[in-house]
Amino acid sequence: MTQDRVVVGAIGGAFGVRGEVRLKSYCAEPDAIADYTPLYTADGRTFPTIVVTGVAQNALIVRMDGVVSKEDADKLKGTQVFADRDKMPPPADDEYYYADLIGLQVFDTGGNDLGTVKTVMNHGATDLLEIHKAGYKSTVLLPFTQAAVPTVDIAAGRIVADPPEGLFPDE
Repeated sequence: MTQDRVVVGAIGGAFGVRGEVRLKSYCAEPDAIADYTPLYTADGRTFPTIVVTGVAQNALIVRMDGVVSKEDADKLKGTQVFADRDKMPPPADDEYYYADLIGLQVFDTGGNDLGTVKTVMNHGATDLLEIHKAGYKSTVLLPFTQAAVPTVDIAAGRIVADPPEGLFPDE
Protein backbone atom coordinates (compact mmCIF):
# COMPACT_ATOMS: atom_id res chain seq x y z
CA MET A 1 0.00 0.00 0.00
CA THR A 2 1.05 3.58 -0.48
CA GLN A 3 1.29 6.34 2.12
CA ASP A 4 -1.91 7.70 0.52
CA ARG A 5 -3.84 4.93 2.29
CA VAL A 6 -4.23 3.99 5.93
CA VAL A 7 -5.08 0.57 7.35
CA VAL A 8 -8.51 0.86 8.99
CA GLY A 9 -9.37 -2.74 9.79
CA ALA A 10 -8.94 -6.45 9.20
CA ILE A 11 -11.36 -9.11 8.05
CA GLY A 12 -11.80 -11.92 10.55
CA GLY A 13 -13.59 -14.36 8.26
CA ALA A 14 -17.16 -15.39 7.58
CA PHE A 15 -20.16 -14.69 9.77
CA GLY A 16 -22.89 -17.08 8.77
CA VAL A 17 -23.38 -18.51 5.29
CA ARG A 18 -24.65 -15.51 3.29
CA GLY A 19 -21.40 -13.62 2.74
CA GLU A 20 -21.30 -11.41 5.80
CA VAL A 21 -17.85 -10.98 7.34
CA ARG A 22 -16.44 -10.18 10.76
CA LEU A 23 -14.54 -6.92 10.43
CA LYS A 24 -12.27 -5.67 13.19
CA SER A 25 -12.31 -1.90 12.87
CA TYR A 26 -9.23 0.07 13.95
CA CYS A 27 -11.22 3.32 13.98
CA ALA A 28 -11.83 5.21 17.23
CA GLU A 29 -15.55 4.82 16.53
CA PRO A 30 -15.66 1.30 15.03
CA ASP A 31 -18.69 1.78 12.77
CA ALA A 32 -17.14 4.94 11.26
CA ILE A 33 -15.18 2.58 9.01
CA ALA A 34 -18.22 2.57 6.69
CA ASP A 35 -17.74 6.34 6.19
CA TYR A 36 -14.27 5.84 4.69
CA THR A 37 -15.28 3.75 1.68
CA PRO A 38 -14.15 2.68 -0.78
CA LEU A 39 -11.94 0.25 1.13
CA TYR A 40 -9.01 -1.50 -0.51
CA THR A 41 -6.90 -4.61 0.07
CA ALA A 42 -3.14 -4.84 -0.47
CA ASP A 43 -3.71 -7.09 -3.50
CA GLY A 44 -5.80 -4.42 -5.26
CA ARG A 45 -9.35 -5.48 -4.47
CA THR A 46 -11.81 -2.62 -3.94
CA PHE A 47 -14.97 -2.55 -1.84
CA PRO A 48 -16.97 0.53 -2.93
CA THR A 49 -19.41 0.24 -0.02
CA ILE A 50 -19.82 -1.72 3.17
CA VAL A 51 -22.95 -2.03 5.26
CA VAL A 52 -22.72 -2.68 8.99
CA THR A 53 -25.42 -5.22 9.84
CA GLY A 54 -24.49 -6.03 13.43
CA VAL A 55 -21.89 -6.37 16.13
CA ALA A 56 -20.12 -9.48 17.38
CA GLN A 57 -17.46 -9.91 20.03
CA ASN A 58 -14.67 -7.43 19.13
CA ALA A 59 -15.88 -7.07 15.53
CA LEU A 60 -18.51 -5.56 13.30
CA ILE A 61 -20.63 -7.76 11.08
CA VAL A 62 -20.65 -6.27 7.58
CA ARG A 63 -21.73 -6.88 4.02
CA MET A 64 -19.07 -6.02 1.46
CA ASP A 65 -19.55 -5.62 -2.29
CA GLY A 66 -18.77 -8.85 -4.13
CA VAL A 67 -18.76 -11.07 -1.04
CA VAL A 68 -21.86 -13.24 -1.43
CA SER A 69 -21.03 -16.58 0.16
CA LYS A 70 -19.30 -18.08 3.17
CA GLU A 71 -16.53 -19.25 0.85
CA ASP A 72 -15.98 -15.71 -0.46
CA ALA A 73 -15.81 -14.41 3.10
CA ASP A 74 -13.45 -17.17 4.28
CA LYS A 75 -10.99 -16.34 1.48
CA LEU A 76 -10.66 -12.85 2.95
CA LYS A 77 -9.83 -13.99 6.49
CA GLY A 78 -6.85 -12.05 7.83
CA THR A 79 -6.96 -9.45 5.03
CA GLN A 80 -6.28 -5.87 6.06
CA VAL A 81 -8.46 -3.15 4.56
CA PHE A 82 -7.24 0.35 3.75
CA ALA A 83 -8.95 3.71 3.23
CA ASP A 84 -7.76 6.76 1.34
CA ARG A 85 -5.89 9.05 3.75
CA ASP A 86 -7.73 12.13 2.50
CA LYS A 87 -11.03 10.64 3.74
CA MET A 88 -9.62 10.15 7.24
CA PRO A 89 -9.71 12.82 9.94
CA PRO A 90 -6.29 14.23 10.79
CA PRO A 91 -4.80 12.61 13.89
CA ALA A 92 -4.85 14.68 17.08
CA ASP A 93 -1.65 15.86 18.73
CA ASP A 94 0.37 12.91 20.00
CA GLU A 95 -1.70 10.49 17.89
CA TYR A 96 -0.40 8.77 14.77
CA TYR A 97 -1.63 6.50 12.06
CA TYR A 98 0.22 3.19 12.19
CA ALA A 99 1.23 3.69 8.55
CA ASP A 100 3.12 6.86 9.52
CA LEU A 101 5.24 5.00 12.08
CA ILE A 102 6.29 2.06 9.90
CA GLY A 103 9.77 2.61 8.50
CA LEU A 104 10.85 5.25 11.02
CA GLN A 105 14.34 4.94 12.50
CA VAL A 106 14.42 4.38 16.26
CA PHE A 107 17.20 5.79 18.43
CA ASP A 108 17.71 5.61 22.17
CA THR A 109 18.06 8.79 24.23
CA GLY A 110 21.86 8.61 23.76
CA GLY A 111 21.51 8.63 19.96
CA ASN A 112 22.30 4.94 19.44
CA ASP A 113 20.48 3.27 16.54
CA LEU A 114 17.97 0.69 17.82
CA GLY A 115 16.54 -0.20 14.40
CA THR A 116 13.52 0.51 12.24
CA VAL A 117 9.79 0.18 12.96
CA LYS A 118 8.66 -2.92 11.06
CA THR A 119 5.02 -2.85 12.16
CA VAL A 120 2.71 -1.61 14.90
CA MET A 121 0.57 -4.09 16.83
CA ASN A 122 -2.11 -3.91 19.45
CA HIS A 123 -3.05 -6.95 21.46
CA GLY A 124 -5.29 -5.13 23.91
CA ALA A 125 -3.27 -3.41 26.63
CA THR A 126 -1.17 -1.02 24.54
CA ASP A 127 0.29 -0.51 21.10
CA LEU A 128 3.63 -2.20 20.45
CA LEU A 129 6.28 -1.10 17.98
CA GLU A 130 8.02 -4.06 16.35
CA ILE A 131 11.61 -2.92 15.89
CA HIS A 132 14.03 -4.64 13.50
CA LYS A 133 17.76 -3.95 13.59
CA ALA A 134 20.00 -4.91 10.68
CA GLY A 135 22.10 -7.96 11.49
CA TYR A 136 19.71 -9.34 14.11
CA LYS A 137 17.56 -12.42 13.53
CA SER A 138 14.71 -11.42 15.81
CA THR A 139 12.75 -8.25 16.39
CA VAL A 140 12.01 -6.40 19.63
CA LEU A 141 8.54 -5.33 20.79
CA LEU A 142 8.70 -1.87 22.33
CA PRO A 143 5.64 -0.59 24.24
CA PHE A 144 4.37 2.52 22.48
CA THR A 145 3.86 4.55 25.64
CA GLN A 146 4.94 8.08 26.56
CA ALA A 147 7.51 6.64 28.99
CA ALA A 148 9.11 4.25 26.48
CA VAL A 149 8.71 6.51 23.42
CA PRO A 150 8.98 10.14 24.51
CA THR A 151 9.56 11.58 21.01
CA VAL A 152 8.04 10.86 17.61
CA ASP A 153 9.19 13.15 14.81
CA ILE A 154 7.45 12.01 11.65
CA ALA A 155 8.84 14.89 9.59
CA ALA A 156 12.42 13.93 10.51
CA GLY A 157 11.65 10.20 10.12
CA ARG A 158 12.77 9.28 13.63
CA ILE A 159 11.61 8.09 17.00
CA VAL A 160 13.52 8.59 20.25
CA ALA A 161 12.95 5.74 22.68
CA ASP A 162 13.79 5.17 26.33
CA PRO A 163 13.24 1.39 26.44
CA PRO A 164 13.13 -0.63 29.63
CA GLU A 165 16.58 -1.89 30.58
CA GLY A 166 17.53 -5.16 28.89
CA LEU A 167 14.81 -4.99 26.23
CA PHE A 168 17.26 -4.53 23.35
CA PRO A 169 20.29 -6.80 22.79
CA ASP A 170 23.66 -5.23 23.66
CA GLU A 171 22.16 -2.91 26.26
